Amino acid sequence: MEDQTKKLTSAERGALGGKARAAKLTPEALSEQGKKAADSKWNSGVLSATHSGDFKIGNKVISAAVLENRKRVLTQESFLAAIGRARKAKAGTGSTALVDGLPPFLQAEALKPFISDELRESTTPVLFRNQKGGRGFGYSAELLPMVCEVYLKLRDDVIAKAARNDIRVRMPRKYEHIINACDILMRGLARVGIVALVDEATGYQQVRDRDALEKILDQYIGRELAKWAKRFPDDFYKEMLKLKGLRYDPQSSKRPMVLAHITINTVYDRIGPGLTKELQQRRQDIFESTGKRGKLQQLLTDNVGHPALQSHLSNLIFLARTFGDGEWDRFINALDKAVPRYNQTMLLPFPEESVV
Repeated sequence: MEDQTKKLTSAERGALGGKARAAKLTPEALSEQGKKAADSKWNSGVLSATHSGDFKIGNKVISAAVLENRKRVLTQESFLAAIGRARKAKAGTGSTALVDGLPPFLQAEALKPFISDELRESTTPVLFRNQKGGRGFGYSAELLPMVCEVYLKLRDDVIAKAARNDIRVRMPRKYEHIINACDILMRGLARVGIVALVDEATGYQQVRDRDALEKILDQYIGRELAKWAKRFPDDFYKEMLKLKGLRYDPQSSKRPMVLAHITINTVYDRIGPGLTKELQQRRQDIFESTGKRGKLQQLLTDNVGHPALQSHLSNLIFLARTFGDGEWDRFINALDKAVPRYNQTMLLPFPEESVV
């Protein structure tokens, strides 16, 4: 036996050792070991969402995210619900159960004649890390109208065959609700698309009316003060004061007054159009009606406002770390180029002697 073991390669001896160690582990320990292996795989190579939010088309609310590589994705649950499918796939037909490279909602034989090569290549599920750090699962946003077109082509084909044969053909009942949902989605997408094209062509997206701006702000700002929670990490205060040539004392409960101005300038003025003014106005309205004067961050919404704040702070701290003590002006110049303040005119790099 000893001679046979000596003849084994180092990899084979390692495998035997691994099996022997596994045999000694309890089921709980084996489960924990598997969880760690899965977490290790999850933490390597999975893209994170930088932005996320919901939008409405027809009567469907769809959850979306933009990943680090700028890929737009729709969450699996809202994608399925949008086309009239169950939000959770049945056992054995889950999101990764591809057949011939197709997800469950495109595997029916009746649909295959209408599935293009482009669509087939676009159906790969997307695994990503959402803004809370959890697992997200979805599909490319461009896939939604392509899937709708498949079901609508099936409908058109059934109608055409009925007309050619002069017979009345009923759409298979299992597809009716999906086709109706896809029809509503495509009409909604057409309306949204033409409005977006007109706004872009005319430049109107830069000067949207107040009603449109209020709708945007309502996503970021709540109507009442939420319970206070720490949203600004110590690193934010440390880096900002370093750039000002000041020292940050994490033990002190008092913040230097200069930080209030810094926070408005570097954070709220850059997250969204009109955000600072609206936050200050709503806080004042609440104070006048309740006597409570909270922090601006307590008015941010959980689903849009706070994720936007956390994403901006992370990028801000990263940028600040590239500058040394007292380099505030250089930092602000770089920040203005990367994330300009809304409704502020940027300085143009003209030589001083050319200024009249």
